Amino acid sequence: QLQLVESGGGLVQPGGSLRLSCAASGFTLDNYPIGWFRQAPGKGREGVSCMAPSDGSTYYAASVKGRFTISRDNAKNTVYLQMNNLKPEDTAVYYCAADTPGDLPVQATCVILNYEWDYWGQGTQVTVSS
Repeated sequence: QLQLVESGGGLVQPGGSLRLSCAASGFTLDNYPIGWFRQAPGKGREGVSCMAPSDGSTYYAASVKGRFTISRDNAKNTVYLQMNNLKPEDTAVYYCAADTPGDLPVQATCVILNYEWDYWGQGTQVTVSS
């Protein structure tokens, strides 16, 4: 059974840091495009950061570029999202996702709203507040 499980969310003050983890089971993550998405209350889904399996090329939303870093540990079959200098507007439920490799690059699939990634975690809450 293919499964993604996120962890690492929580409450942090503005300017603080968190590292989200996404552990995969039932499949090997390094063969799949991977991504982190978020959804804030009353807002739609936003692609935060995605990574291609082949060359490791990445996409970052403009709102997080320079503050967030996506990475993958193939030995642990785990994806991470390091989030620094967090802002109140980063408050959301964060989801990791994996996708069956296709023709579109992650720079597209990360942002196309009606593009459905194949596998999703259950989400982890990140709250940035003083």
